[in-house]
Amino acid sequence: MFNFFKNKELPLGQLGEKAAVTFLKRHGYKIICTNFTNTAGRRLGEIDIIAKEGTELVFVEVKTRKKTNFITLPEENITRQKLHKLKKIAAYYLSANQLWDSAFRFDALAIIYHSETNLFKINHLKNIFIDN
Repeated sequence: MFNFFKNKELPLGQLGEKAAVTFLKRHGYKIICTNFTNTAGRRLGEIDIIAKEGTELVFVEVKTRKKTNFITLPEENITRQKLHKLKKIAAYYLSANQLWDSAFRFDALAIIYHSETNLFKINHLKNIFIDN
């Protein structure tokens, strides 16, 4: 459990993404950008966080839920459709930045926010795609 912020004014998704960035930085990741979308053509989707761990690019999907008695796991909301969009926007990023030769992977951060204590429980799921 981590207590990152005192500001409860942000929407839950933004709070989760801020917690995710802090978590990744504390674990040695370099943040390249957040909320990446393509700027040309039809909108392909969004990557919550693009980071680097060593020489490997990491595309990170963040899912945040508030703790309740009837909680669903945040990662249950990463659907097949979301994964498809994530692959498409990552391909766009790699192409636009001429990074096709770079090692990369897809991770997810499943975050449960305890509003009473302002704590975050973060589950880091590495390599959610086996077939890059």
